[in-house]
Amino acid sequence: MHRNRLQLAASARRATALAILATALSGCQSITGSQPFTQVRVIDASPDAPNLDIYQNSQASLYNVGFGTVSSYIPTAPGATVHTAYLAGTQQQLAQVHGAFAAGTEYTVLAGNIAADLQMSVLKDQSTPAPAGQVALRFLGQATRAGAVDLYLLPPGAGLTGIAPIAAGVGFGGNTGYINVPNGTYSIVAFPSGAVPAVSSPAFTGSQESYPGGAARTIVLIDQPQPDRAAAPGLQIITADDYDPAS
Repeated sequence: MHRNRLQLAASARRATALAILATALSGCQSITGSQPFTQVRVIDASPDAPNLDIYQNSQASLYNVGFGTVSSYIPTAPGATVHTAYLAGTQQQLAQVHGAFAAGTEYTVLAGNIAADLQMSVLKDQSTPAPAGQVALRFLGQATRAGAVDLYLLPPGAGLTGIAPIAAGVGFGGNTGYINVPNGTYSIVAFPSGAVPAVSSPAFTGSQESYPGGAARTIVLIDQPQPDRAAAPGLQIITADDYDPAS
């Protein structure tokens, strides 16, 4: 009799342990099967707009965003989302954009143009590796004054003779999409669209930058701030890291 009671008690303990384990596994399956977030970042390319507060639907996501800012990716629930730019510290709406954001995907919300006509747009970013031995580069034209340009990638020590532009005629609002090129170190050089590099002065010459294999980058052409609006328009770039392969 005593042995039977011990066996029943042991069976009860095993049943309880199995029930706890089943509950835990059920919870794990629920977590594993849950819908992933989407990732959204903000780039401010407006040369004269005041600093901005950015809202996702009714929730503030970024405060006091200034010209040339590239934010980190912010996780948000997928689905239809409204992004609104307010004058920093106020509820004065300056621009708004509606977007449909897919789960497991990355996007850029771009604020650009002059303050009087501030515009927001949504771009889908590359979140997968470029082909082996290559880097994916996307160029966005957001310079409001410099005019359209042809863009060249110049390796260290190389000249422009015989080198074709990676993108031609990139003006305000232009988007080249992702272009795969051999990974390496390059300087980005811009010439007025249609100019012959051998006999023309560049509109912009960047420093040498390393672009690793498998990576994806977004390169935004923006205005060079000029204290005197009558001065010749300048050009500069900002670079956003879209994807980096695991090291």
